[in-house]
Amino acid sequence: MSEVAVCDSACLIALGRIDRAEILACSFDAVFIPPAVQEEIGYSTDWLMVKPVQNISMARALGTQIDKGESEAIALASELGETFVVLDDKKARRVARQLALQVIGTIGVLLRAKKKGIIADVKPILDSLNAADFRIGDSLYQQAMKLAKEE
Repeated sequence: MSEVAVCDSACLIALGRIDRAEILACSFDAVFIPPAVQEEIGYSTDWLMVKPVQNISMARALGTQIDKGESEAIALASELGETFVVLDDKKARRVARQLALQVIGTIGVLLRAKKKGIIADVKPILDSLNAADFRIGDSLYQQAMKLAKEE
């Protein structure tokens, strides 16, 4: 079974800041982004597929609660079905879960990458993200270390 992800800009920007965006590419069979996310990140790659949202009314309705990139990513994930939606914003994650979507964040992508053997350790990447101003709370950092078995 193919594992597909629809990504918001946060994960792409964070991993891009530390030149490790390929972790996302290697963690899924395909990674889609909606046009609003393409605008937010300002770059493209051969593995990142831009796919317009068909359900514009859903994206607009979600846009009253969360930002445009997040709302389009959630709407696109909803359209594609059996997919992960990569979101870090707490409110966006809650909205996606209410729609019964499989939510994963940047740290979840790193844990997934470690489990698949794409990266050896999560800690150095989390430390690089912290140094690049990607905010990771202490409790979340500790939880990630525990899940990665790197305590």
